[in-house]
Amino acid sequence: MKTDVILIGAGVMSATLGSLLKELVPEWEIKVFEKLAKAGEESSNEWNNAGTGHSALCELNYTSEKPDGSVDISKAIQINEQFQLSRQFWSYLVNSQLISNPQDFIMPIPHMSMVQGQENVTFLKKRFEAMSNNPLFQGMEFSDDPEKLKEWIPLIMEGRTSSEPIAATKIDSGTDVNFGALTRMLFDYLQTQNVEMHYKHSVDNIKRAADGSWELKVRNLDNGSVELHTAKFVFIGGGGGSLHLLQKSGIPEGKHIGGFPVSGLFMVCNNPEVIEQHHAKVYGKAKVGAPPMSVPHLDTRYIDNKKSLLFGPFAGFSPKFLKTGSMFDLITSVKPDNVLTMLAAGVKEMSLTKYLIQQVLLSNEKRVEELREFIPNAKGEDWDIVVAGQRVQVIKDTEAGGKGTLQFGTEVITAADGSIAALLGASPGASTAVHVMLEILARCFPQHMKEWEPKIKEMIPSYGLSLLNNPELFQEILTSTAQTLGLVEKELVYS
Repeated sequence: MKTDVILIGAGVMSATLGSLLKELVPEWEIKVFEKLAKAGEESSNEWNNAGTGHSALCELNYTSEKPDGSVDISKAIQINEQFQLSRQFWSYLVNSQLISNPQDFIMPIPHMSMVQGQENVTFLKKRFEAMSNNPLFQGMEFSDDPEKLKEWIPLIMEGRTSSEPIAATKIDSGTDVNFGALTRMLFDYLQTQNVEMHYKHSVDNIKRAADGSWELKVRNLDNGSVELHTAKFVFIGGGGGSLHLLQKSGIPEGKHIGGFPVSGLFMVCNNPEVIEQHHAKVYGKAKVGAPPMSVPHLDTRYIDNKKSLLFGPFAGFSPKFLKTGSMFDLITSVKPDNVLTMLAAGVKEMSLTKYLIQQVLLSNEKRVEELREFIPNAKGEDWDIVVAGQRVQVIKDTEAGGKGTLQFGTEVITAADGSIAALLGASPGASTAVHVMLEILARCFPQHMKEWEPKIKEMIPSYGLSLLNNPELFQEILTSTAQTLGLVEKELVYS
């Protein structure tokens, strides 16, 4: 069965690519294969990620201190600009009535960074000075005054007895994004556009056909039957499951790449009184040896239109590449071409391995102790444990890091002829999905980009421009997308 495009995995990445392609070339036939029973159930699910709408407003790991003591905010600028592309595309979909009720997937929420200890307070102040002078981070406030902090974060300040200096930055233009809800909305829309959705279908193999197209062996998990599907273009967007499929494709670009799985737990508050006392996403500083994705944070989340409060993540280790994966995922991902890369990473990352083992062995009491660093008066019985999604960090040989370097971030692998693309890695992932998919379009369909450009600019007005260098355009986009997505505080209208 021939088709134009096959998307593997019904997560936010495939949903975004499918939605872009349907707007650019509505006549192309698209099929989606997903192992699970519905869309957005694995990495994109709202309980499996932080939903921060990563725009680098609060994540300290996107800003680093240089040897001369100044703060480098270049990565924060890059991620913020990428998130703005997502906001523009979502606004286009709402304005075009392709999706509705944006409040079901995005809500306004202040983003805050909080640190303790004189050295960290000094760093935060320098970071604030570097960022607040930048048009992308306008409106950021800094305070090290405990009285002011009590107004901002009463739950965190209440019962705090330590005399250690404490400081925070706050910016009100942050968001909470329910990527599970967004993914389901996008696939609901795609189904109205004749996109074929095949749930409970596993792609077991993928190989090149004689004419250069790709042949997929797809198994129906309900009855075990196997079908062959061919497509001119294949996107592997199966979260942690992408690495195995990329290896099966045999493309040279997929060689010498390994994956390192990191699992996580969140604590979820079950006491409505406590939930009501906090209204922000507050990111702290990662412990020494911790991966960047294990930065502790206390998040107000909106899930099923209900306010909730999550703390974490506590990192862990499981050899599975997906929550629904197999205990043999890690072992079977080791191939002759990546074994040295994997071994080199194992030697290099001893401190990370040690950290993950310690995290796995944490007792519930110890987790509550860590929570009390954020909420001094926290009671263990007010919090339940939720297992977060599996993340597979990419391991590859790089010029800067040498053999077996662990990559933190999102990696796009494409074949030289552009006929297949795979997405690997983790955060900022979903938040920058639109940027990542535009990159895939540019790499895989260079021959179409000129004719597609006017439509892309209609959907994403800042496409091809730097928002940093166009502050007026940035302000305009921020205001208009906030209006469309319902992120403006509702003003009272008196008639």
